[in-house]
Amino acid sequence: MPQTTSKSRWQPKQKPNGKLSSSQASSPFSPLKQPLRRAHMLEPAVAGFKAMSIFKTTLAATGWTSLGATAGYLLWTRKTKIVDVPPTDYIFNSTLYARYNPNNAPVTQDLAVRRVPLTQIKPELLEKEEKLTESFCAGVWSGLGFAYQRRFLEKKYRSDPVTADHLWDTKDLEASTYEKGTKITDHFEVVSKTPNSIIVRCGDSPRVTDVRENDGLFEMTAEIKKEEGVAEFGLKSVFYNGLAQPDQTGKPGSGPMSNWIQWLHQQYDKVLMETALKNVTK
Repeated sequence: MPQTTSKSRWQPKQKPNGKLSSSQASSPFSPLKQPLRRAHMLEPAVAGFKAMSIFKTTLAATGWTSLGATAGYLLWTRKTKIVDVPPTDYIFNSTLYARYNPNNAPVTQDLAVRRVPLTQIKPELLEKEEKLTESFCAGVWSGLGFAYQRRFLEKKYRSDPVTADHLWDTKDLEASTYEKGTKITDHFEVVSKTPNSIIVRCGDSPRVTDVRENDGLFEMTAEIKKEEGVAEFGLKSVFYNGLAQPDQTGKPGSGPMSNWIQWLHQQYDKVLMETALKNVTK
């Protein structure tokens, strides 16, 4: 019996010259176009759960009980405080927020704050606040707290040639100064930088430049408070559905994350904070 060549269930018909018609080329079934990924708000929450699990597993492997490992995690992160982002915060009045959340959709937000004595900060980082901010930001992305999410995103998206100029490797994440336009693991893009603040857009690929469903702003801050003898670090998260339409009922809406997912994200913030500080402390 002669062999037959297997074919896919759908193949576009070609013109005599072998090229697809314009309508076929734009078809959602066309094999020539790869759709951009659509991220999900669960990604950072899953990363947070994994980060906590890895930490507790490490403690358990060294002889800690499960209860002891949980207590160890709470002890390790106890100095990072989670507070609400006040409605008067400048980020809600920024051009970035108005551009990406045009209908002022409800948000899920939190702010992780950590104060560190100046005596524990690397002296060279106290000379210029901008250097402290850059090093803190580099610690967020190159630290162990982000390691799981970095590997997760790398496996899914690094093979795409379009992401070749993104930061993927730990050494590059640690060395970058995070100028505006810097792209991180096909999920974050620096959209604002000042001496005390670096803001990244998150929630989806930087290749999706328009208003999008899964969206957010993530701000990393560092401030030297000499009169108090401390450096104050912050991780501010504001998530929203940029495509949500204005509410017509007058009832207050809810943000894109459930209370449980928000709690997981807050634990992730604590892990990111503690591992980032290793890049700025002695």
